[in-house]
Parts: sequence; structure tokens; C-alpha cells
Amino acid sequence: MAQSLSRVILHIVFSTENRLPIINSSIQERLDAYIATIARDLGSYCFKVGGTFDHVHLACTLPRTISQSEFIKKVKITSSKWIKSQGVQRFSWQNGYGVFSIGQSQLESLVQYVSEQENHHKAKPFQEELEEILKRYKIEYNNNYL
Repeated sequence: MAQSLSRVILHIVFSTENRLPIINSSIQERLDAYIATIARDLGSYCFKVGGTFDHVHLACTLPRTISQSEFIKKVKITSSKWIKSQGVQRFSWQNGYGVFSIGQSQLESLVQYVSEQENHHKAKPFQEELEEILKRYKIEYNNNYL
């Protein structure tokens, strides 16, 4: 092939350090838009970004030219600097993250799921949500690090 083509769709989730409820509603929408812009600048297409006071979800494509760990690292570093510039001085993301591949047929459900994070978490805490995702993908994990 004379060209390189790729479309790997990801569901990415990461949380604030120690899951502190530090992302308030006054910056949530702007943070989501900023993360989508970071992703675009890295070569990704972001279908939806959403979250709550202590974590964020991305439905996006994996850029063709960088690894998933490098992509997530750059998103977290750049968005952390932006959050601090908005007056949240002691902000940081937790070191880890979850990244899961999905098929094109699952994309619409993922976008809907990410869009409804605020309502979703009225009934279910983040830890329970994450455990369900990990079980669905058959990923072994240590509860001490969730």
C-alpha cells in the first residue's frame, strides 16, 4: 500500500489524583472542549469527552503516529496545565488510566454513555463503574490500585 491508513477507536478513562472531587461544574464543559482540542492537535478525532468531578472519559481515535501511552500522557499533561491556569492550583491526574478498544458498531453507545456521565454517577460511583468496565473487558486488576 502506498499510504498508511488507520481507524482504531478507543474508550479512555482517567481520574484525578486520589479521586479528589476537584473538577467543578464551572470548568467541566470547557475542560471537555480543551481535551478534545488537545486530542485533535495530536492527530486524533474526539467523538465525545465527558466526565464528572473526579474523572474523565474520551471516545476518540488513536492517532496513527504515536502510541496510546504517549497520546494519553500528552492529553493528561496538557490538560493538567490548563486546569491549573483556571485557578485550580493543586490539580493533578492520577498516574494510571484505562484504555479500551471498541468497534465501529459500539461507537454510538459509547458516545451516549460518555454524554450521560453526570446522570450515570448519580446512581453509581466511579469505582463501581470502572470495575464493571474491567470485568467486561476481562482485565485482571488489583483493587488496591483502583
